[in-house]
Amino acid sequence: MQDRDLAPQECGTNFREAVCIHTDKIFDSCRDKDCLENIRVYLTQSGQELVDRAMNIKCTRAEVIWVFSDIDSVPFNRGFYSIDLKYFFKVTLQVFTGACRPTEVEGLATFDKKVILFGSEGNAKTFTSKYRQCSFDERDWKKTNMPYAVVEVVEPIALGAKLVDVCQNNCCCCDDDIDLTAVPDSVCRIFDSSLVVGGEAKRAFVSLGVFSIIKLERRVQLLIPSYDYCIPQKECVGATDDTLYRPCMIM
Repeated sequence: MQDRDLAPQECGTNFREAVCIHTDKIFDSCRDKDCLENIRVYLTQSGQELVDRAMNIKCTRAEVIWVFSDIDSVPFNRGFYSIDLKYFFKVTLQVFTGACRPTEVEGLATFDKKVILFGSEGNAKTFTSKYRQCSFDERDWKKTNMPYAVVEVVEPIALGAKLVDVCQNNCCCCDDDIDLTAVPDSVCRIFDSSLVVGGEAKRAFVSLGVFSIIKLERRVQLLIPSYDYCIPQKECVGATDDTLYRPCMIM
C-alpha cells in the first residue's frame, strides 16, 4: 500500500481532486472455446458451379465478418440477461476439380450461440443529444436501460472441410438451409456476387475453432482520483527521418 501511495509523487504528480466520470463498467464476462463441426458454407453462383464439379476441397482461411447480438432479460432472475449471438464468417476454400491447380472460392458460414450473464438492473432510460438521422428504432425504444454486449473474437482456426453429395445422401442435409434474405446487406456486400441456396449437387461443410470473450457492460458514473491532465512527453518522429531507415549507431 505504501508503494502505491508513493507512486504518483515519484512521477511528479500529486492528487488534486476527486472527479466523476461516465464510463463503461463490466458487470459480467465469460470466455469460451467452440468447436464448430460441419457448418454449411454458402457460395456464390460461380463458386457453387466449381464445387459441384469438385473432387475435394480444403479450407485455407476463415475470417469473422461480424457478430450480431440481441439482449433480453431473463424472467424470474432479476439482473440476468440472455445474449443471442450470431457469428458471420467469410470462408476461403481451395477447390480441386482435377489434376490442375486448385481454385479459391469464398463463401458464408454462420453460427448461433446463447449465453446468460449478469448485467445488473437499470430502471432509468438513457437518451443522448447526439442526433443521427433515422436513428429511432420502434423496437429498441423500450430497451434504452439495457446493458450491452461486447464480443471479442480471434480469427477462427480452420480444422477441416468436406464435400457432401446431396443426391447420394438423399438430401439429408437440406434442413440446414438458411433464409439468405435475413442476412444483413452489409454482410452480403462482402462477396463479389449474390449467394445461392438450392439446386446444388454438392455442398461444402467446414469445421472451425472459435475463441471468444463475451462481456456485458453498462454505462455508469464512477468517482475516481484526478492527478493532472495527461500531456505526451514523447516527441513525434517524422516519416522521412533517417532513424526510420537505419539503426541507431552507438558511439
